[in-house]
Amino acid sequence: MTTTVFVDGQAGTTGLKIHERLSGRDDIELIVIDPNRRKDIKARQECINSADIVFLCLPDEAARESAALATNPKTRIIDASTAHRTHPDWVYGIPELSAAQREKISSARRVAVPGCHATGFNVIVYPLVQLRIVPRDYPLTCHSLTGYSGGGTKLIAVYEQGELTEAIRGPRPYALTLNHKHLPEMQAINSLAYPPLFMPVVANIHSGMIVSVPLFSRLLNKEKTPLGIHRTLAAWYEGQRFVSVMPFQEESNLDGGFLDATACNGTNRLEIFVFGNEEQVLISSRFDNLGKGASGAAIQNMNIMLGVDEGVGL
Repeated sequence: MTTTVFVDGQAGTTGLKIHERLSGRDDIELIVIDPNRRKDIKARQECINSADIVFLCLPDEAARESAALATNPKTRIIDASTAHRTHPDWVYGIPELSAAQREKISSARRVAVPGCHATGFNVIVYPLVQLRIVPRDYPLTCHSLTGYSGGGTKLIAVYEQGELTEAIRGPRPYALTLNHKHLPEMQAINSLAYPPLFMPVVANIHSGMIVSVPLFSRLLNKEKTPLGIHRTLAAWYEGQRFVSVMPFQEESNLDGGFLDATACNGTNRLEIFVFGNEEQVLISSRFDNLGKGASGAAIQNMNIMLGVDEGVGL
């Protein structure tokens, strides 16, 4: 059986990746809007309501507008924007969080694809909060290094078409007012009493990212050692296809002592690493910001919603 799919916002980075991944599938029929009519509300509404699955790869306000255009009860929507990630009527799209979350996704009419930074943070924090290892009022911090492709076509152009200054060649922290748009979902999905102190950094790499969360053993309720945390996370994600916990503090995880942010590029994999000592634990997640952090996650959710192998096309 063929599924009709419309990508609303195909010209953007995520939309292009989704379209590219789906174009080679014989179980998918892509609905393509006339480029001259892609901002025509009537044309978009026709495409949306004639599709089984609609991907929204748009700015937040445009995503809300497109979602409101869907009047066909058979049309299911997967939104890659920030617009609906904490909305009570939308299901949050990380199936690995729990069996219940995967079941919600499978039957959902509306699914919100998580933000890339939030994905890396949530897979670390969610199990530890659920198991009451990390208190809900823990003063969490998060450091996230990402490729510049996460900033969209304009930022890609800065790095790839312009002359790079010395400042741009190096890592660049941003969102220094501490109100990054991923913070609401990072707090809400984990039921945290306070948002984490979050510092994202853009690096001079096209894609790839490492999200890190440090913990002080003395502030944890239990499982206070790095090995205990590792065993807990390994048990939580056992059997997951795309999320895996890497061997504990093995030198083979590193490249001469360094953790390579690009090692999962081109895949939908997310790898979790645990490091530390008796007093401190550092947990890092590594993945492709355009894969498990965006288009790959969107397609994985679609596959689950359609009841097909979740790895098809990934």
